[in-house]
Formats: sequence, C-alpha cells, structure tokens
Amino acid sequence: MIEIRPRRPLFHRSRGGSNPYIILILLALVVASVFLLRSVETRQIVSPFEPTPTPTRTANSFALEGETYFQAGNLLAAITAYQRAIETDPTNVELYAELARIQVYSSAVLSTDNDRRQRLQEARAVSEKAVELDPQSSLAAAINAFVLNWNANPTLYDSATAQKTMLTAELEAVRALNLDKNNTLAMAYYAEILADQQKIVQARQYIQQALATGEEVMDVHRVLAYVNESEGNYGEAIKEYKLAAEITPNLTFLYISIGLNYRVMGERENNPKSEQYNYALEYFTKAVRINQQNQVNDPTPYIAIGKTYSQIGEFFSAARNVRKALEINPNNPDVYGTLGMVYFRARNYESAIPALKCATYGCTAEESCDVRQCDSETDPPLVIDGMALSQNTVIYYYTYGSVLAGMHQPGLTYCIEAVEVLGEVRNSFSADVDIMSIIEASEAICTRYGVTLQSTITPTP
Repeated sequence: MIEIRPRRPLFHRSRGGSNPYIILILLALVVASVFLLRSVETRQIVSPFEPTPTPTRTANSFALEGETYFQAGNLLAAITAYQRAIETDPTNVELYAELARIQVYSSAVLSTDNDRRQRLQEARAVSEKAVELDPQSSLAAAINAFVLNWNANPTLYDSATAQKTMLTAELEAVRALNLDKNNTLAMAYYAEILADQQKIVQARQYIQQALATGEEVMDVHRVLAYVNESEGNYGEAIKEYKLAAEITPNLTFLYISIGLNYRVMGERENNPKSEQYNYALEYFTKAVRINQQNQVNDPTPYIAIGKTYSQIGEFFSAARNVRKALEINPNNPDVYGTLGMVYFRARNYESAIPALKCATYGCTAEESCDVRQCDSETDPPLVIDGMALSQNTVIYYYTYGSVLAGMHQPGLTYCIEAVEVLGEVRNSFSADVDIMSIIEASEAICTRYGVTLQSTITPTP
C-alpha cells in the first residue's frame, strides 16, 4: 500500500504579520531609484562607464606628435605640438629645450630680417625659461647657447648687441660642458659658436669630440658642414649636410644648404653650364617637394631656384619661380626685391624699378598688384611696407638707385629719387669699397643731368 504524504505549501504565512521596518526600507529604495533615474536622464549624474567627451592627452603624446612633425619637416606644426605639450606639463625642461631648438631651425626658412628676428626672440624666451626651471641642466644650457648664438647675428642687431649676445652664448656653452662634459649637443653648439668667431681650429676640435661620442645626431653633422663651409671646403660641407639629411630626411633647410653650396661651387667654376648648378636645382626642388607633401607654403625654395636660374642666364625660368614665391607670400618685401634683381640681371629695368621700390621703400596696393601681375578685381589689395636698409637689404637699395639713375632722361624725375636713395646707402656703407664704387658711378650719371643730392634739398626759409 502506497503512502501519499500531503504536499507542503510553497508559501508560508508569516507568523507575526508584516514587518514595518522592511516596508520602510523598500519604500526608501524605490524613491532613491526614481531620483537616480531622473538625475541620469537630466544629465545631473553621468554614468561612470561613459567615455569622457574629450580624451585627456599627456605631454608625452604632444611631444611625440611634435617629434613626428619635425622628422616630417613640418616645423610650424612641430612648434605647435611642443607648445601644447608645455601647456600640459609646464615644468618639463626637456620640452622647453626641444621647442627652442625647433624654433631656431624654423628661422632658417624665413626670408625677412623681421620674421627671423621675431622667431629667434621667441626661441630665446623659451630657452631662458628652461634654464630658469633647472639651472643645473646641461641640456638647457646647451640649447640656450645655441639659441643665443643664432640671435647674435649682426644682420639682425647692431654690432655691439650681437657681440654681447655671442659672448653670453659662449659662456653658456662652456657652462653646459662643465655640467656634463659628455653632452654631445653642447660640444656641437660650442663648435658652431667658435666657427662664428673664426676660431676654426678650436671649432674642429670640439666638433670632432662630438662625433667621437658615436651618437648619430643631425646637429653634429650640420655643424661640421658649417665649419667646412666657413673654410670654403664646399665639397666636404655638402658631404656632411647630406649625412645630416640622412638622419632627418625631411628638413628643407638642409637641402637648401646643400643646394647653396653646390651653387657656390658653380660660381667658382665661372661656367654657367656647370653641372654644379644642376645639382643645386635638384636639391632646391627636393625642398619644394617636401613642402608640398606637408602642405607647407614656403617661398624659400622657389627663391633659391629663381636665383640659380638667374645666375645661369635663364631669366624666364628665374622670374617664373620668384613669382611663384610671391604668389605664396605676397606680403613679403624680400621676395619683391628678389624679383627686382632677376629683372635687373635680365636688363628688364622698367620692371625692376617698381619691384625694387616695393622691397625698399614700400609701395601702394596698385603698385604691388602690377608687380605681382594680379587680378585687381579678385586678388586682395596689398600695401607693402619696405625693408629698412641693412647688410641683407643694401643690394636692393643700391640696385634700385642705380637703375633709377640709368633710366633717367630729361623731363623725368628718376635722378631726384636716385640720389636720395644712393645718399642713404652712402651714409651707412661708406667704408665698403665695392658698394661705394657702384654709388659713385650712379651718382655721376645724375650729376651729368645736373641732379645732385644737394640740389634736391629744399633750403629752410
């Protein structure tokens, strides 16, 4: 006989009835859940599992980006990246040092004194900040010496200021080596400073020490190239610039330097058909391609190409390339001056006059448009401010004055302006025999027409 047991009830009645504390806790949890849900919906509370709207980047990330841009040859983008890295980590001395280094190198592709001066001043402020942050950093001292040396340019500052800055640069380089005698960059930059002081024997000693460290550093080969260039060893200079370019293959200023040395070798051969000019054009063209890849609008390679074509007598190609540079940077008075020199060497004096005027004393929007061959209806009007007379611009001034004198005819006013231009050059460069011979020959032309500097001065009543 099978015994069937009664089924147990699945639910048991509470013996004591409902617990009021449990009910209160449950009600509180329900209210809290409703509040939390509404807060999430109104974005008062954000889920911890949601990604942040903008990922936070580290200083190292920006520095890596800057180094990548530097290796690619995009120096302006590299500068921006390192500036952002410093914003993220404002006490990192290495970031300041690298930013200042790149700023100095970027000045090499700027074509006006004002632009170069401004960029180098920016670099100086950065390098001095690095030294301030860590006075015992050999790296900071070395970079500061490098920056100071490039700021000690007598074409950018008066001779007294340049000499004082050079002395400070030398002291910083020595200090960097005292802090770390094995600092490769300090050795290289000290060698460059010594070369600028024409202490070539000492410069070679330090750059050889830098090479002996075994580090493959672009700066070392660049400085050795510069030392060779200073001695007129252009072939050896080209060799070292090429080694520097192998380490950093996209820096346009290295290719410009290679091209310039080839061009000087062509000039020495005194042969417009010299193969050296072809090599120069080849390396200038490499700089153009790198800029195109980086979408960098830099007129410098086109100017170098234009000057080379002008030297070998191919003036049409010369003018075309310089006008391309002017298209890229229509506000740059130095490019107007370069175009004026191309016209002058092509004996196109009528075109040379307005271009050289823009470069020296500036010109109106209408005049600059004529030089640029622009469309006055679509191209923006540009008033050009001329460049002050300096060692770098004097060739534009005396050429402008000479062309005005040469183009003078009775009834024209060219000589009135010419003698004033030539007089300004005379006042600043009276000790330069070559310049004075040009000035005197041009002044003699105007004298034959009865126009002298004294005759153009209106007596004070």
